[in-house]
Amino acid sequence: MSLPVTPSTPFGGDYNPEQWPEHVWKDDYRLFDAARIDTVTLGVFVWAKTQPAEDTYDFTVLDRAVDEAEAQGRRICLATGTGAHPAWLARAYPEVTRTDFEGRKHRFGQRHNSCPSAPAFRRLSAGLAARVAERYAGRPSVIAWHIGNEYGGACYCDLCAAGFRDWLRTRYGTLEALNAAWYTDFWSHTFYDWDEIEPPSALTEHWRGPDHTAFQGITLDYLRFMSDAMLANFRDEKDAIRRFSPDLPVTTNFMGMYRPIDYHRWAEHLDFASWDNYPPENTTPAWMGLSHDLMRGLKGGQPFWLMEQAPTTTACRDVNPVKRPGVMRLWSWQAIAHGADAVLYFQMRASRGASEKLFGAVINHAGRDDTRVFREVAALGAELADFGPVALGARTPARVALLFDWDSWWTLEISDGPNRHVRYPQVVLAYYRALWEAGVDVDVVPVTAGLDGYDVVVAPALHMVKGDLAQRLEAVARRGGSVLASYLSGRVDESDNAFLADVPGPLAPLMGIRIDEWDAREPEFTNPVLLGSGPDAVESAARLVFELVIPQGADAVGSYQADFYAGTPAVTRNTFGSGHGWYVAAGLDQPGVDWVVRQVLDTAGVATRHPGLPHLETAARVAPDGTRLLFLLNHSDQPVTAPAAVGGTDLLTGDTFAAGGQVTLDGHGVRVLREH
Repeated sequence: MSLPVTPSTPFGGDYNPEQWPEHVWKDDYRLFDAARIDTVTLGVFVWAKTQPAEDTYDFTVLDRAVDEAEAQGRRICLATGTGAHPAWLARAYPEVTRTDFEGRKHRFGQRHNSCPSAPAFRRLSAGLAARVAERYAGRPSVIAWHIGNEYGGACYCDLCAAGFRDWLRTRYGTLEALNAAWYTDFWSHTFYDWDEIEPPSALTEHWRGPDHTAFQGITLDYLRFMSDAMLANFRDEKDAIRRFSPDLPVTTNFMGMYRPIDYHRWAEHLDFASWDNYPPENTTPAWMGLSHDLMRGLKGGQPFWLMEQAPTTTACRDVNPVKRPGVMRLWSWQAIAHGADAVLYFQMRASRGASEKLFGAVINHAGRDDTRVFREVAALGAELADFGPVALGARTPARVALLFDWDSWWTLEISDGPNRHVRYPQVVLAYYRALWEAGVDVDVVPVTAGLDGYDVVVAPALHMVKGDLAQRLEAVARRGGSVLASYLSGRVDESDNAFLADVPGPLAPLMGIRIDEWDAREPEFTNPVLLGSGPDAVESAARLVFELVIPQGADAVGSYQADFYAGTPAVTRNTFGSGHGWYVAAGLDQPGVDWVVRQVLDTAGVATRHPGLPHLETAARVAPDGTRLLFLLNHSDQPVTAPAAVGGTDLLTGDTFAAGGQVTLDGHGVRVLREH
């Protein structure tokens, strides 16, 4: 089972008619018609409406909402309504609310406030999901099920402690194996009874917050457990739905690079991936490209749904800038370029009260159809309707893979050294951005993914090396490919224990190096690294971590220029089989990372598109019928002209271009070329 079958790109989003009197609904659908809104997500937060008491269900409001959407000819992504539990549940079962990292027992409030281990929550949420599925499974307008909403948070209560112990019994089998994995001979931590084990929190193993832990192995396993505990909640509801709806696809909305949940461990349980795109401010659009590609990689390259995006401003940050004219359209097409088969918003009508009343919406508080935001949404709706189904189901023909690993993220950032300023997503983003600006299509994949189809594999900050990954990376190089790893890679095994081997551990033979020492400095400190040689050499300002490399067959590509290790290698290339292993031992600045990545791509024979135009993004998709599409997206507010990488027809304007001819895009402009 995969994506819902639709005749065109679903366009619409999160609609909450339960917040409004029914006479407003008629106005909303009139405006939806004007904006070509054809899909609505209903019922995300209706638990208190549909189940006002434990033994009472009332579907009056949801029935009317579904009836109206169906009468208006809309497709429905129907939620189970369990995104936030009702007040009566917390009163009847106080154990349902979370206990936080500081040990404080929460009372009813907010939304991510349900203990995933509480039997009452699991029973009642699954019970509601079953009732919803039983009632609406036969409705022709319902095309997908939406479980929960943006799963997240953590709990440290006694129920979670018991659940953690059960999880550990399953994982390790014996206390001897657990003690070995956690290295409990350190600090007299040997456990002789399962009940002695406590969740790692501010009251037990931590100080100065969640990243400062005395026992990384314990904290790592609790992160894994909590991700699995919330997955169990999702699976409870999915199993309940399947009793009444065996065929409709099921999803929940992810949040891109979201640290608390390992989406790779969840992926097999979703019929299709979907996510909410709310990029951090003051960042490159490469962040969104990386997040889109990560979501596409969850299901082996299968397209995903853009479940939420803001039509204009958000309201959840300290500062919430407005999206400039054309940016909403640009970012929507960027999602499609990277594999989205739906473009949906939060929210359709602006809430009148509570925390999201100033969150941007397609329809504002006045209900106007002449706002800039509404006009832009309507124009995009018309454009997508004309675009039709051409990109639905299309895949990305990537020759480059980038490894993304939640275990490496967790272990790197809870490590007590060498430098707490290193942040895994920022390291990964630097290498992805270099590929993105070079115009290279990238699959962002888990470390368990097959690598046979790739000419280049990039593994930034691959802190943990598990299973046969090192051998599979060697196979890439042996057959003529290139593998690029960065500093702090190959440091720990799956239990977060150091390898009893030269750094970078299992990666050392491929990289042809040995690292005995490493330096770490404050963020403002730099050590220049000279990349290349002769008149074409460039200098990069390296920061944070400086590993001291001893070549074991590798050639130096870049070298440190200061301190007692001046002249020693900072970037190396090792011939391995018919290919190469590349290693970057320092935190190079972005131009330095760009330089290294271009060398790797050139060596592997991977073509780039418009590398001299960093604001011009390109992405390719191949439709099921073989149609090849090339997306061009201008992230500058100024026009840009570039050679056409392929000959084709722009499906948005009808303009035709010859390969090598000139293509011009307006500021924030988009072109979609069907290749000739």
